Amino acid sequence: MSPLIATFIYGVGIAGLFFLNRDTTIKTSGALWLPVVYLWVLGSRPVSFWLGGTPPAGVWNAQAQLDGSPIDAAFYAVLLILGLGILIHRGHRVQKLLGANWPILVYFLFCLASVIWSDFTFVALKRWTKAIGDLVMICIVLTDRQPLAAMSRLYSRTAFILTPLSLLFIKYYPALGRTYDPWTGQQSLTGVSYDKNILGVVTFVLLSGSVWRVLRLLRSEETPNHRGRVLFAQGVMLALGIYLLFLSNSDTSCISFFLAAVLMLATSLRFFRRKPAAVHILVLLLATTVSSLLLLGGGASMAHAVGRNSNLTGRTQIWAAVIPLCPNPLIGAGFESFWLSPSVHTRLWDAIPGLPLNEAHDGYIEIYLELGWLGLGLVGWILVEGYRRSVAAFRRDPAWGGLLIGYILSAAVYNVTEAGFRMMHPMWVFLLLAVVASGGVMSGIVSKSAKPNRRGARRTRRMMAPKWVAEEEAVVTAGTTSFSTFARSCSAIGQGGCE
Repeated sequence: MSPLIATFIYGVGIAGLFFLNRDTTIKTSGALWLPVVYLWVLGSRPVSFWLGGTPPAGVWNAQAQLDGSPIDAAFYAVLLILGLGILIHRGHRVQKLLGANWPILVYFLFCLASVIWSDFTFVALKRWTKAIGDLVMICIVLTDRQPLAAMSRLYSRTAFILTPLSLLFIKYYPALGRTYDPWTGQQSLTGVSYDKNILGVVTFVLLSGSVWRVLRLLRSEETPNHRGRVLFAQGVMLALGIYLLFLSNSDTSCISFFLAAVLMLATSLRFFRRKPAAVHILVLLLATTVSSLLLLGGGASMAHAVGRNSNLTGRTQIWAAVIPLCPNPLIGAGFESFWLSPSVHTRLWDAIPGLPLNEAHDGYIEIYLELGWLGLGLVGWILVEGYRRSVAAFRRDPAWGGLLIGYILSAAVYNVTEAGFRMMHPMWVFLLLAVVASGGVMSGIVSKSAKPNRRGARRTRRMMAPKWVAEEEAVVTAGTTSFSTFARSCSAIGQGGCE
């Protein structure tokens, strides 16, 4: 089949998935498209690349890390400004949501402070500003009028584009969907992304969302009137995602997905819903099994079980080489600054010749290099507090709990062999999403979405929605709607879904 015909068929299939997944009984904000576009770019390649620019900065050459791309900078700046405009528009809910997640705020403030002792202060400050975009996009999703529906649509709109296009690129556009892997010396499949590990983690987080949606549909917790066709669309995505995950050959992502899926399946059972304390036992069992096999003497057998050699495909050699290069064990090199140093690359090239490195392939070591023991302690605090709150959220709202617990546990495991705590990394974004959502559920800001509107209420919703939606879309397009105008509109709308 020619690539042109295949592209047409895939395009029709993508349109069909969107059509089958539609649900006119709920109304989410038009601002939800901002985080969707954000994830489209994070899960694929920079905008500058799609416009014919150079390969992604930081992946192919160190100088590109310092220079950056004006096109990408402008793109993220526009998204950030529009996102901040939306959050200002939703001021009270955003304030309560962030107030319920102060460990994350403390971490971001420490990252900002670390810019002071960075050798690349201006670059580190720019990167910190971009990193704020992760939190902004998450808040847009969770402060929607119907956060569960917004979360569902975030997964669908992102997965319906990235997953089929990755398969299309791999099969019909090998110049884009395949690349040479310097680690193995063999060809690797990258899909729409620029690295097999990024393809793996994007597939894993979106696939976890598909599992979550399928389980909710089977329990009739959403879209009961259209459950059949929505379930078909999500089932197709589940099958394509599993196939793509195995194609990516990213073993860490496969293990992480297994952990997340087991947790979501288990927490969907009536036994765990009646006895939420049993979740602790399940999490402890899963975490202990994987950790002991991987790190406490079973590393070789575990590695061979997932297709790696006993040194985890060279990772132990990297860890031994990079840890002594940390300039300050207490506070690190500064936010996103360690890999900017030419001396680091020179010394690593002497220790591990032939492999260009731009990460430690361990999230915890990566944080230690950038932010020292203080930063590592803050990340540990986020994980522990996030897990505690996610279990509490499961007791309060099981529709959220299983997904949130699954992401937090899988993120903790994923970062053992991959650097997933980095800004604008899909694993970091979805970990933040789980932690912030857990705090939101506990504080009552994030809860179950409203039940589908019945026929008698649809006319009221149609009459009330256009004015509200028009105002929020004005913020997306211009970002200039004042708070006083919004307050007057809320008074006119009354209780009709005002945020």
